[in-house]
Amino acid sequence: MTENEQNTPQDDAEQPHRLVENRLAKMEELGAQVALYPYAYERTHTSEQVRAAERELTATETKVRFAGRIMAKRGTGKTLFVPIHDEGGGLQAYFRKDDLGEDRFHVINKLMDIGDWVGVSGTVFRTRTDEVTIKVEEFEFLAKAIRPLPEKYHDLSLENKSRRRYLDLAMNLESRERFKRRSAIVTEIRSFFAEEEFLEVETPVLQPLYGGATARPFTTHHNALDMTLYLRIADELYLKRLIVGGLEKVYEIAKDFRNEGMDRTHNPEFTMLECYAAYWDYEDMMGLTERMLRRLALRFGDEGKLIYGGVDLDFAQPFARVRFMDALADKCGRDLMEATTDELVALLKQHDIPLKNGMGRDKMLDELFSELVEPGLVQPTFVTDHPKELSPLAKAHRSADGLVERFELFVCGFELANSFSELNDPREQRRRFEAQRALMEAGDDEAQPVDEDFLQALEHGMPPTGGLGVGVDRLIMLLVDSSNIRDVLLFPHMRPEE
Repeated sequence: MTENEQNTPQDDAEQPHRLVENRLAKMEELGAQVALYPYAYERTHTSEQVRAAERELTATETKVRFAGRIMAKRGTGKTLFVPIHDEGGGLQAYFRKDDLGEDRFHVINKLMDIGDWVGVSGTVFRTRTDEVTIKVEEFEFLAKAIRPLPEKYHDLSLENKSRRRYLDLAMNLESRERFKRRSAIVTEIRSFFAEEEFLEVETPVLQPLYGGATARPFTTHHNALDMTLYLRIADELYLKRLIVGGLEKVYEIAKDFRNEGMDRTHNPEFTMLECYAAYWDYEDMMGLTERMLRRLALRFGDEGKLIYGGVDLDFAQPFARVRFMDALADKCGRDLMEATTDELVALLKQHDIPLKNGMGRDKMLDELFSELVEPGLVQPTFVTDHPKELSPLAKAHRSADGLVERFELFVCGFELANSFSELNDPREQRRRFEAQRALMEAGDDEAQPVDEDFLQALEHGMPPTGGLGVGVDRLIMLLVDSSNIRDVLLFPHMRPEE
């Protein structure tokens, strides 16, 4: 640390303004000697490139130009060792008064602080402690950190890591690598769908009517049109319109928004992958899902195996399959297909599951399944063939009355994917929408409204179609071994600070 900032964390907490004022005073003196906020700096090497070519750079005494953030300062009155971090890690810089002159050395030694940005140029060598180091011949001030960084990464609370992600990234290389991996995962997903000959498309975020899922929407107003609009809760109904139009295989990686609670696997703004393929059914989509997950596990895991929360997961083997009602019957000791509403209410009470206003049979079955079955679905498992009332957009099962052709993929107790043999009979779709409207009128604020425009599209004819939705954030949680969705979102939603 600089001489003026050798405080304890408690001192810093008690006197935050003093440190800021100290740094502002340094800026005044700096401004008389250097450009405070230069427009650019021409680097020749990143830290990763210097390390990769270190032997050659050292042997040829090649001058490198490197830039990053000052993370510490240590030395005597005539020399300084300064770790400088860039995106890929960092290098040590070695400053000598005899090389730089007294005035320039004063700038780095007394006027520049931990957190400031600097560009250095010089030759590469290794110190006696085997540290790759740049012997600085010239340096440029790039930006002042008026506010000091935390003393160390562990001084950041879990909440502050999410609320002030820039500090998390500045202090923690592991965090930077996690978000680089997120980008690589999304790139791999796109590559997979390109090889499967799906067309990537974009659909509206602002919609005159929400649909495609059972969720409460965010509502907004368009002033010029003087109309209410909704942030999409799903892109399903627009993607199906494209199937009607003759685009046979489409997908979108989209931001969706649901006005719901937050927990370790839910954020009101999230990333969803949805894809639809003409002439496919949910069995085809199961195959696609296995191929995609197996590929991601091979790329980002160990030969198709992942470790999540200390649990070994095997994606190389065919995924397990269990029917929704069978799994529920195993936990309840009876088949609930013909259970009365009163019997379901009694089961909810028995298992201390809250009975919410307007909750119909569908929600009761879903709540029972979430509470009793989902936690035990650890290895990749397809839960198939759901009750019809749970799935207003899915096709009736071809061989089982009261069920639909649907699957959900569960891993480690949470849902990763949802798929249907898509309902393409406009008359049946209207009946399902009307049933949803009845639930809405009974108080269910997550039921879907009747979408007349979508029904009109279906009336023009949609071929047999398979659809799939994958929660990208949850998938990334799995692939980076993170227990909380906030850790894989750069800017998760947070409660206002008090």
